[in-house]
Amino acid sequence: MIVRIMGEGQFKVPSSLLDELNVIDNRIVGHVAKRNERDFKKELGNLIASIKENGTTLDDAEIVESDIIVPPADLSLEEAAGIFSGEGLIQD
Repeated sequence: MIVRIMGEGQFKVPSSLLDELNVIDNRIVGHVAKRNERDFKKELGNLIASIKENGTTLDDAEIVESDIIVPPADLSLEEAAGIFSGEGLIQD
């Protein structure tokens, strides 16, 4: 599975990580819905860290379609409302 973190490049992550990423994604959706900026930022950081820790960075010269696009860590709560809603980034 290929994941792009906006502003940081693409990572190849094992499919076995999908459930863990989905749990974090669902927590982010909940925090955004409750307008809890502190916990939203914390979980977005956890999502990005998990991808980086478990993934392999793809070379910038390699052009591969991303399965999931994760916004940058400095995303505002207002911007997140349009992204982390419904099922979030990862479909259940």
